[in-house]
Amino acid sequence: MFPPGRLAGIDYGERRIGVAVCDPTRRFASPYRNYERRGPAEDGAFFRALARDESLVGFVVGLPIHADGRESAKSREVRSFVDWLRGITGLPIGLIDERYSSRHADALLRETSMTAAQRKKRRDMLAAQIILSTFLESPRLADAMGEPIDDPPSTP
Repeated sequence: MFPPGRLAGIDYGERRIGVAVCDPTRRFASPYRNYERRGPAEDGAFFRALARDESLVGFVVGLPIHADGRESAKSREVRSFVDWLRGITGLPIGLIDERYSSRHADALLRETSMTAAQRKKRRDMLAAQIILSTFLESPRLADAMGEPIDDPPSTP
């Protein structure tokens, strides 16, 4: 179960991880940053510092699922990352279907006056915000009273 407090949304990538955070009341999710992966030790230090500095009580990680609902090799990679993240932070982690979150982020960014390079720099943290916002808006979150969700609901 997630205790009251701030959560971080994670858009997992092999090279870069998008991060978003919500306010303590869990009403608003905001892009936080993109983290360039550096290796297990430095990555662990980053996530422990993030949890401490932002007073996090848990993480919500996007789980990539095929359009037909099947999991993929990437899904297994994310589940392995979730196990690692839980181990290094000791915090509960919820999973949510991230289908189309990156496409949604791309569509939103295309509507801006940003250059392609500027959009690329923001894409992952915006996808993380979409993942976290979807989780916060999910009726299942209210029903679970903050419990981490193991079987991901669909995103819009």
